[in-house]
Amino acid sequence: MAGIWLDVLDEIARTCAAHGRGDLLQTVRQKRAQLLDPTLRVLVIGEPNQGKSQLINAIINAPACPVGDGRTTVLPTVVRHAEAPTAAVAQTAPPAPGHPTGTAAVATVERTPVALNQVAAGVAGLVGRRPGGGPAYVEIGLPRALLGSGVVLVDTPGTDDVAGFGAAAVAAPARADTVLLVSDSTRELSVAELNMLLHIMRSHPNVVVVQSKTDLVADWRTVAERNRQHLAEAGVPATLIPVSAALRLRAAATDDRGLNAESGFPALIARLQRDLAGKADHLARAAVQTVARTVVEQLAAPLRAELATQEAEEQSGPISRLHAAQREVDELRRCSTRWQNTLTDEITDLLADLEYDLRDRTRQILRAVDEAFDTADPLVAWDTFEEWLERSLVEAAEANHEWLIQRCDWIARRVAANFDRYGYDVLPPWSMTMPDDIGERLPELQRPTIDRFTTGQKLFTGMKGSYGGMLMFGLATTLAGMPMINPVSVGIGALFGGKSIRDESKQLLRRRQATVKTAIQRHVDDFFVRIIRDCRDAARQVQRMLRDHFTGLTEELQEAIVQSFRSAKQEADTDASLREQRQREIRLKMTRLAAVYEQAQQLTGAQSAPLLLEPQA
Repeated sequence: MAGIWLDVLDEIARTCAAHGRGDLLQTVRQKRAQLLDPTLRVLVIGEPNQGKSQLINAIINAPACPVGDGRTTVLPTVVRHAEAPTAAVAQTAPPAPGHPTGTAAVATVERTPVALNQVAAGVAGLVGRRPGGGPAYVEIGLPRALLGSGVVLVDTPGTDDVAGFGAAAVAAPARADTVLLVSDSTRELSVAELNMLLHIMRSHPNVVVVQSKTDLVADWRTVAERNRQHLAEAGVPATLIPVSAALRLRAAATDDRGLNAESGFPALIARLQRDLAGKADHLARAAVQTVARTVVEQLAAPLRAELATQEAEEQSGPISRLHAAQREVDELRRCSTRWQNTLTDEITDLLADLEYDLRDRTRQILRAVDEAFDTADPLVAWDTFEEWLERSLVEAAEANHEWLIQRCDWIARRVAANFDRYGYDVLPPWSMTMPDDIGERLPELQRPTIDRFTTGQKLFTGMKGSYGGMLMFGLATTLAGMPMINPVSVGIGALFGGKSIRDESKQLLRRRQATVKTAIQRHVDDFFVRIIRDCRDAARQVQRMLRDHFTGLTEELQEAIVQSFRSAKQEADTDASLREQRQREIRLKMTRLAAVYEQAQQLTGAQSAPLLLEPQA
């Protein structure tokens, strides 16, 4: 009957070895040896003062375990069959001094015989233990039929938490086939006991809850019913058996079969006998199922974690760097478009602003010229005016060039700002200064031809004006009987001649002023055309210089980014290939684990909860 489950257990052992888990392999081997052992090892656990020791004594009808001696139970007590009553303290010997570290050593158990009246001291850890030794327990042998059939009872120190139970289980000489959790009838199952049961069910499929001390509580049946409800609500498939050790021992002393039946022990002993008879089949199959679940869960956990880690690395590893490199290429392309547009727009604005600025300055100069020559005579003020005009034009050209220099520097920084994300200075190594010969570049001012009012012109103009006046008034005086040329007509002619000279002089002044204004207007226009041409040429040179500099910089960045992109792509391809291969290996291992688990679950034909072998999303 052991063939099927033993084959599954051996397959589990081979799976542990294939995954390199020597610890799990050692556990499976121990479970294999335990299941092949014909004895039924019963582990009795529970919180302190629940009647565990008295329960064992009542099962075998003998005072094997100390009860009520006031001493703290420190060591587990193993009660097995012997031809004569015996007692000993068994202790695991420490590894030999030359034993290699990290390898499993065969445990050597040393037994120190103790007197039967010293069992209580041995359980309290006061006698029989050697300093520096390993875990110890008290072993008691008694000639009892139940023990002789192959039942071994293990009494553990009282504990009220899961960790304490784990320590007691480790201290026991072997893992249990059946676990009895003892809880008295004075109260319902506590949260700690339910948690302990949930923990036990993960490694011990065969668990019985023994409700002790029914003789002390009148409504123990109500407590038992509530405890069954608690077990069902907690999802613990454990049988609950109410018992009374006091009634059992009294029945044994008086040979009272009715009292013995009332104690509840016949049901408990029958359960132990069924477990003993079915160990090689039913219990073994359930145990293999539990081992399979535990082993598969522990083997699948690191595989799931590795898959999850690979998915995380896919987002932060070479693939992430490849995506980052692709984003850098796209960003550089956008950056190239931005800086070229910025340079073109800024240079266009600069040329328009320079022309407007110089035009405004020359207009102010021309307004000053108009205001000056509305009253001034060019014959008198020309030398002073020529010096002022030349100085004003030079100042306008210098101011315009100064603004050109400032704007070009600002444009260079504005274009360079598009490369700020690359983390270094990208300004070109250049400097633009004011030209020293700006005054020599100005067009030469030609002195305009100005008409002068000569003496002869004045005499001719005066004679022409006086003749008309004298003739007009001379004709008028002849009517009065006076000659045409008389003192009155001569005087009037002199006045008309002076007026003609003054009027001609004013007209010549206005013509001179208009001639000078026109000449200066042409000169300023020539100045504007020459200076604005120089500014345009300078701005275009700056534009070409910045264009060439940032084009070269863009090409350098593009070459570096493309090289990084190629390297990241190659690395990503290699990493993706290795990761895909590793994922196939992991999924193959998970498939094999699922097959082992399914094979173990088919031992009993019962539907069990599926294992989560894939990583959670």
